[in-house]
Amino acid sequence: MKPLSETGLFGIVTVLNTPFNNEGKPDIKALATHVKYAIKSGVSGFLVPAMASEVDYLSQEERYSIVTTVLETCNGKVPVIGGASAYPENQASITKTLIKLGCEGVLVSIPFTYEDSYRKVIGDVADTGVDYLMIQDWDPKGFGLPVDFIVKLHSEIPAFSCLKIEVVPAGAKYTQVKEATAGDLQVAGGWAVMHLIDGLDRGVDIFMPTGLHEIYIEIFHRYKKGDREKAIELFRKLLPILTFSNQHLDISICFFKKLLYRQGIYSTDKVRCSTRLWDSFNRNQANLLIDEALSLINTLK
Repeated sequence: MKPLSETGLFGIVTVLNTPFNNEGKPDIKALATHVKYAIKSGVSGFLVPAMASEVDYLSQEERYSIVTTVLETCNGKVPVIGGASAYPENQASITKTLIKLGCEGVLVSIPFTYEDSYRKVIGDVADTGVDYLMIQDWDPKGFGLPVDFIVKLHSEIPAFSCLKIEVVPAGAKYTQVKEATAGDLQVAGGWAVMHLIDGLDRGVDIFMPTGLHEIYIEIFHRYKKGDREKAIELFRKLLPILTFSNQHLDISICFFKKLLYRQGIYSTDKVRCSTRLWDSFNRNQANLLIDEALSLINTLK
């Protein structure tokens, strides 16, 4: 497999939810089953662990175990981006371990306050020798990293290959970053999959959902084959499901765990994240929407 710095990464890249068994421990067997299912569905790669993996609730040992399982299951079929998110002072050391395990690239997420301190952390991560560095531009209440600073980082740090944009609004920033870097910096969309067609129109390279692989891949393929109207038609059938699941990160995790459980991929729908928002109304609505999702998947077989 050629390095991602040469080939880039395109298409649907799954951010894996972490399955837990009845004892509340990561279910490695179920995780491997999910990876095989996603590869068979046609995903282009994986990001793990990340926010949708409940990364903040995993020990470092659990994180490495999960990454190792994904790498062994993929066996080089598709790239694996390791999530190196942690306290900024630990991200370089975690990156070294992820690359040693076999990840083709890493994602880092760093709170932005001052350019100099941010640049130092990114520089330390890049100095580990990582080939493909993805930076998560996460700001659920604002526009995230300044575009001119993104351009500066991209010009100074060759490993910085992709920006995962999750800001408000995401669409305008996709375009601004693409234009400011002359398309040389790859752009990924995560939380804004509710605006999938807009992202495709704007030239986003990578979309990072957590489930519904067949549907996302079919939409992506229809669009890339030039059949935008057919892509929109399928996306509109998916949109009511996304409107519910993407209300909040914790609701998304609960919803997709339940979906994977209903599909027989995960042995439980247990979560470690907060369930304060997951009440009886949400559970009932989720079941109805999962019925719709499974029906929609069946139409694509």
